[in-house]
Amino acid sequence: MKFLSRALSRRHKPLRWLLAPLMCLLIIAPSPAFTQELTLSQKVLNMELMLESEYETYFGEDLAEVTQSPEEIAITLARIGEETGTSPAVLWAMPREDHLHLVLIMPNGEPIVRDLYDVPKDLLAKTTEQFHRHISRPSGNAYMPAARKLYDWIIDPYEDEFLTPAGIDTLLVCSGDGLRGLALPALYDGEQFLVEKYNTTSIPAFNLIDTDYDAIEPGNLLAVGASEFQDLSPLPAVPIELSNIAWQLRTAEGSDRNWQDRSLLNQSFTLENFNTLLSRQSYDIVHLATHAEFKPGKPENSYIQLWDQRLTLEDVNNLDWQLPNLELLVLSACETAVGDSNAELGFAGLALRAGVKSAVASLWDVSDLGTLALMSEFYHQIPQTATKAEALRQAQLALLKDQTEAVDLSQLQKSYGDKALANESLGSLSHPFYWAGFTMISSPW
Repeated sequence: MKFLSRALSRRHKPLRWLLAPLMCLLIIAPSPAFTQELTLSQKVLNMELMLESEYETYFGEDLAEVTQSPEEIAITLARIGEETGTSPAVLWAMPREDHLHLVLIMPNGEPIVRDLYDVPKDLLAKTTEQFHRHISRPSGNAYMPAARKLYDWIIDPYEDEFLTPAGIDTLLVCSGDGLRGLALPALYDGEQFLVEKYNTTSIPAFNLIDTDYDAIEPGNLLAVGASEFQDLSPLPAVPIELSNIAWQLRTAEGSDRNWQDRSLLNQSFTLENFNTLLSRQSYDIVHLATHAEFKPGKPENSYIQLWDQRLTLEDVNNLDWQLPNLELLVLSACETAVGDSNAELGFAGLALRAGVKSAVASLWDVSDLGTLALMSEFYHQIPQTATKAEALRQAQLALLKDQTEAVDLSQLQKSYGDKALANESLGSLSHPFYWAGFTMISSPW
């Protein structure tokens, strides 16, 4: 992992994460001699510093350096756009007590600020809670009014004037406290969902993500998980999910190389076995199909369930990751609390903690079969798309439009012997409950 390698190669500064808030205060008051343009640039840099300090304070360690100014961010976006054939933009959505503060940077562009004083923090929080409560249920359209409001507040201020004319197709959304758990793909403009227009990823801060682009080439997959638990609900589709995602990669066309995969299931999915496989070689993708939960409070309160124990966010950092090639970490059956700032920090900070370039996880307790369908489509798309965010978007669109091809769920329900799986009634997968809860974290590339 180039990003983490650079971070680890720097001399460790143990007090820098404690001093970051003071550094931000010093930047807030620029010299009167500064131009208005420079003041705006400093304000954006200050915002990045504040976001960095939140994550570093939460984890109690130095994560990275805020080095890219808005001008450099715009240049980086242009470079990656050329490398990937996409047109990316960064959007900061920062709730304030009396308004919603928005900043947009496009390739080779300057920061564009919008302050919405008709969207105070309490109204935004109420709308976000309504949206999440209704969309995390598998039926009905009660989420629609809130989805429309959130689209109007976050996307619409820029869309017609900037995003559409510039051909932007990828949005890196950096959200402040209260918005980090937002299911971005399901925001609705009255006619289309956001997923029908843009690739999206949630980023902790632009300076905290890896901005190097390397297309995922056939390499090594580690697929692990559990379908049975002592005190948690079973996940009977997990064995099929693990075998199917490996099959999707192995049978992909267009490359002279083949994917190699290793797996652990149920009793073999122990901390010792998992760490042994991680230590023996580097993996391009690590896929965990198991329960996980991100709770309020300290990092050790949040966990990923192995067969024999819970792996906390503290423990994740102690695993023997062989990082140079680790492009993607997927948690396919997890959930995270929404509305508590610490839980959101733990969720969004997962990729940072693991040292992985990109991560995919869910925002609510998802359907077992729905997850199997989405993950099968996602891995079907990975070899065919330029970016991981595009692969996830195409998988979500397949469910939204009832065009899943990577797995035949109706036949699966008839043939699979497990009663819990066979009795799960899905019907259509077009409701956002099945696809919008999965979000990409950190780099979309």
